[in-house]
Amino acid sequence: MHRVPGSLFGTGVHRSPLIVTTVAAAAFLLSAPAAAAHVTVQPDHAVQGSYVSVVFHVPSEQKNTTTTRVEVVLPTDHPIASVRTRPLPGWSSQVEKSSLKTPLSTDDGQVTETVSKVVWTGGAIGIDQFEEFELAMGPLPTAGDALVFKVLQTYGNGTVARWIDQPSTTGAEPENPAPVLRLTAAPAKSPSAAAVTPASSSPDVLARVLAVLGLAAATGAAALSVVRRRGTR
Repeated sequence: MHRVPGSLFGTGVHRSPLIVTTVAAAAFLLSAPAAAAHVTVQPDHAVQGSYVSVVFHVPSEQKNTTTTRVEVVLPTDHPIASVRTRPLPGWSSQVEKSSLKTPLSTDDGQVTETVSKVVWTGGAIGIDQFEEFELAMGPLPTAGDALVFKVLQTYGNGTVARWIDQPSTTGAEPENPAPVLRLTAAPAKSPSAAAVTPASSSPDVLARVLAVLGLAAATGAAALSVVRRRGTR
């Protein structure tokens, strides 16, 4: 069989379909832009009225600079009574509060102001790296099905990535989606122990009464037998 000089596939006409397909797929992948990595919150679901620790996952996407500032804006339509930051080595956090028009009632009394923004500065997220910023908060609202956290990510060159787009009602992902914490209703409470105890204990009480009556009957029968034996002597 005559071979074409310099051909990578052996012959000029009988090229392997598998090799051709593989090369075409590789060329497509190399030419396709990398998928954008968004700022997200984990977990992305929580129970209404609960306390939860959430982590904001922040990737650094620009290739020629680092992330130097992360700002998380908490929703004002569903304020949260308690918000605390977790120390992160290399970063310092600043908490901003705002007054509430309607105070929140908690186990510790009335809350008249709440955290509206948390800003982390002083550190750096390197190229192709990420960092995680943690908040402990609660109790979560008992109304509504989601909390939307707007995030501003500032780079060393002054560029600001605004992750502020609200979720789409059509299900399509926005261009710059804000992290969303979905809220689910708390499970229904089971009957109280006080209501269950009498019903569960009544069979036990009945069993004890029957046992006592049985023992008494057996004792009486034994005594009667002894008396009869003595009378026959």
